[in-house]
Amino acid sequence: MSSYAGPDSNDTENIAETLRLLAWFAVCIALIAADHQGGWLRIVRSQAEFLIQPLWKIAGTPARLGKAARENAVSREQLVKDNAGLRNALLISSARVARLASAEAENTRLRALLGVAQEEKFSVQLAPILDVDLDPTRQRLMLDIGANQGVRVGQPVIDAGGLLGQVTEVKPTTASVLLLTDPDHAVPVQVVRTGMRLIVYGRADHLTLANIPRSADIKVGDVVQTSGIGGRFPPGFPVGTVTRLHPDVSRAFVEGDLKPAALMDRGRDVLLLNTVLVPVRTTPAQVNTVNVQIPAEAMLPKNVPISPKSPAANPPATETAP
Repeated sequence: MSSYAGPDSNDTENIAETLRLLAWFAVCIALIAADHQGGWLRIVRSQAEFLIQPLWKIAGTPARLGKAARENAVSREQLVKDNAGLRNALLISSARVARLASAEAENTRLRALLGVAQEEKFSVQLAPILDVDLDPTRQRLMLDIGANQGVRVGQPVIDAGGLLGQVTEVKPTTASVLLLTDPDHAVPVQVVRTGMRLIVYGRADHLTLANIPRSADIKVGDVVQTSGIGGRFPPGFPVGTVTRLHPDVSRAFVEGDLKPAALMDRGRDVLLLNTVLVPVRTTPAQVNTVNVQIPAEAMLPKNVPISPKSPAANPPATETAP
């Protein structure tokens, strides 16, 4: 016959756990009721949150650092792209400004050219410059118009500054211009201040007045213009300004260096004079002149035939003081 060993140990543990659960449940109910009545647990919660807050910050630090790194990487990449875009925009804007400045300068030159024609009431033709040859022994311009546009040999060429040269060769679509500074070129001129007549010769990068009498009234700063003698060039066009006076090799005469009035190495367009002029006559008002023999070759460059109809074909003119 078996004896009674008491209650099962598993049942005892289950009863104990149930009692503990009920006890905790009762404590929770009591705390809820106490908090609802007095609200003192809010103070406890706030203090607990204050103590736990550093732990939350420490726990969230890796996530914040990762987010900041990603944002910095994206921001730097965006800044690089924005910087490149701004640089491209700046280059484009600078190119546009430079082009506008060039166009404005060209418009100013064209207005100056047309202003000369309108002021002097000359019949002119605008001619674009195709090529420039400023070799020391050869000073030429190639124009982008020719015989098809009515260009003819011997036409004077001017710009906004003054006399530039003359047409020496004409082809159907192009024309060659001999500049004043070419060593083969000579132009009859007149000193504006005194009326004295001389001849200007080309010297590659400047102009020269030769065979000036030592007693002549001429000085640095005097403006020299075309005299109209020979009929090749119309009178009154600026040729240059005297920059230096010095004795020649023989020391019997004086030579003068001139700065050309025309823009020999600048500009994109020139004007061709269509007006046919006759040689001017010496008047009593033109004083202080000197005797100057003007040969026919002074009217045209070397090796250029003189047309029978050309005014330059007239016999050489001799000037005498009244």
